[in-house]
Amino acid sequence: MDNTTAKVSCFARAYHYKNNTTHIFADSCAQKILGEEYAQIAESMAQGINFFMPGFKGSKEDGLRLIVDNQLSPSVLGRSAFCERKLSEAEADGCRQYVLFAAGYDTYALRNTDASVKVYELDLPEMVEDKRSRMGKLGKESSATYVRCNLAEETWPDKLLEKGFKETDRAFGSLLGISYYLEKEEWERLLRSVAGITPKGSKICFDYPLAQESKETIVNKALASGAGERMKALYTEAGMRVLLTECGFRVTEHLEASDMTEEYFTDYNKNTPEHPMKAPEGIAYVLAVRM
Repeated sequence: MDNTTAKVSCFARAYHYKNNTTHIFADSCAQKILGEEYAQIAESMAQGINFFMPGFKGSKEDGLRLIVDNQLSPSVLGRSAFCERKLSEAEADGCRQYVLFAAGYDTYALRNTDASVKVYELDLPEMVEDKRSRMGKLGKESSATYVRCNLAEETWPDKLLEKGFKETDRAFGSLLGISYYLEKEEWERLLRSVAGITPKGSKICFDYPLAQESKETIVNKALASGAGERMKALYTEAGMRVLLTECGFRVTEHLEASDMTEEYFTDYNKNTPEHPMKAPEGIAYVLAVRM
């Protein structure tokens, strides 16, 4: 089993936490989950500097930093910071169910200290088993309830309900990094299914690729293709708003690159001027509420 995209996202969070004192998103558990693969991914990325930055001259360490800060980290860190800030606000408002769709190597359930919040992690069976195996090697116990399922199949809501999810209680759903890999019809079907098991006032958070592609999204497409994971759909803001409305959601926040950079990257850039970062162009971040 490879899970390249999930591993690279985890690596980006781990590298950022390890190599900075001011964090856009602080993931203290990401490197632990990766284990010895952290060093392997770092070496592989450093060797690929000519793919990311043709003609680069400098040390391997400098090259790796540039790759991570300019290509791998910005979207991953920005969307994670956005999602967990909105989750915190929802929890303060009484929400006690957090559902991570295609959870990958997310570490919230390891970092969460509020036992009243029920965390559900949905992913393919092999992904869940790999993650549990990694935590077993660490001697770590996650507070998450694992739901082994395929989000492309219609049975996933039943499997979530079987694990104790309460469709009468408000929930917060993270659908980060999913819209890229689904056809528009599949993405719409997933949104309708989420709406079908969540009550009014529930919220979802996700990112999606805009129709006007950027350098960053083009490189990410190449990376995904190399890992056998094809990015499929692009959207306009107007089109996404209409789709969400049709599926039972209302957009409450819609952020693009400049908004994200100002809101979530300012403190880091102020305190780390030698390694500035900005949110990538061509990606939008959404918070929507169930109507």
